[in-house]
Amino acid sequence: MNRQAATLLAQAQKTLLTPYGLDVADLTKVFGKIMVHQVDYADLYFQYTRSEAWSLEEGIVKAGSFSIDEGVGVRALSGEKTAFAYSDDISAQALGDAAGAVRAIAVAGQQRRVPALKKRSGHALYVPHDPLASLDAASKVSLLERLEAMARAEDSRVTQVMAHLAGEYEVVLIAGSDGRLAADIRPLVRVSLTVIVEEKGQREQGSAGGGGRTDYGYFTDAMLAGYARDAVHQAVTNLVARPAPAGTMTVVLGSGWPGILLHEAVGHGLEGDFNRKGSSTFAGRVGSRVAAPGVTVIDDGTIAERRGSLNIDDEGNPTQRTVLIEDGILQGYLQDGLNARLMGVAPTGNGRRESFAHLPLPRMTNTSMLNGDKSVEEIIKSVKKGIYAVNFGGGQVDITNGKFVFSMSEAYLIEDGKVGAPVKGATLIGSGPEAMTQVSMIGNDTRLDPGVGTCGKDGQSVPVGVGQPTLRIDGLTVGGTA
Repeated sequence: MNRQAATLLAQAQKTLLTPYGLDVADLTKVFGKIMVHQVDYADLYFQYTRSEAWSLEEGIVKAGSFSIDEGVGVRALSGEKTAFAYSDDISAQALGDAAGAVRAIAVAGQQRRVPALKKRSGHALYVPHDPLASLDAASKVSLLERLEAMARAEDSRVTQVMAHLAGEYEVVLIAGSDGRLAADIRPLVRVSLTVIVEEKGQREQGSAGGGGRTDYGYFTDAMLAGYARDAVHQAVTNLVARPAPAGTMTVVLGSGWPGILLHEAVGHGLEGDFNRKGSSTFAGRVGSRVAAPGVTVIDDGTIAERRGSLNIDDEGNPTQRTVLIEDGILQGYLQDGLNARLMGVAPTGNGRRESFAHLPLPRMTNTSMLNGDKSVEEIIKSVKKGIYAVNFGGGQVDITNGKFVFSMSEAYLIEDGKVGAPVKGATLIGSGPEAMTQVSMIGNDTRLDPGVGTCGKDGQSVPVGVGQPTLRIDGLTVGGTA
């Protein structure tokens, strides 16, 4: 086990076990109580989370919050059945009660031997900072005030600025009936900015932000100035934008955040639970062509300090770089422990949960498409008439079939191979799997989003990353206002 893994485990035990009179031997006793029944696997997930949020509007901090949550989730698996209990009381009594509840999933039988818990190593992708302690209260307010001033200095038409700062310090300890014992300390910070501009009675808004698994020192003045510039640019561009055309046309998607379409319309369909149950359009298609040649999609939870990265997943498995689609051919799915076991494959380190009060599910980390060989200029020049979608706002997706509707927050006409006038009110309508087969050019400018993604599934939210290069997709439906 590497030195950082040992340090993380010691700190997690100090935070989650020692204050309650517990040690590793007590966890083994809990498994002994569960495994008197014919249970395939059981685990304990301890979590401590301290979080804060600051919001500035009209030049003053109008909202703030601070919270501390801690507890333990106890899970038992028998075949396809899952039993789960959780408590915000970390104690021997609570663990014993939870163990008695979850073992009822299976019938009593010969007691299975529980191996000694053995420390398991993960990655060292981020420093285990406590971001909340990296700035004092006055400095946090000053950060937001500087961000507001930067946004107002960008353009005299800025009438309103809303800035938000959030930080989280999370400690997790995971023990499994197979002897695994792993821990992680996860920092997370984020800044969000929304501006409203007004001219001649017309109002438009723009937004920007970013963050990652680090502390508040990440937000240098240069970083903040970039957020201000991007948000104001988006807003003032929409002041002069014309109504978007509608119809079937060529669409060029920008690099970075537009990868949210890939995440929603394709990535969810590649999660193991949907494919095991046969509810995904990708079910049973490993080895088949599901995208155009050149399309390679990966999920990588091992990128240093990224919002979607983890040293270990929420089942104690190290995260990894998983190739999902290679040159258009489906290679496999994202797996947690349960679905991997039932499908006869190995876990991919994608078992994730929102908190100790939730069950782990197969979830994405940082999902992106890899580079092609075309420059952005080549792609734009190849389009006679179409739409260039630089940024996306909200959207809706049916995960089972990949059908989506996304609104474009910044978009431009392409006419005769040149970027033309900005347009607003444009929506992108289609099917993710079909869209992947219509990719005709792939840029060489892959990048990840700035660190703002949050993914929802089955009522659980987790931080994620998305990314892609510039893409030309032919024959997409654009809903417009013209």
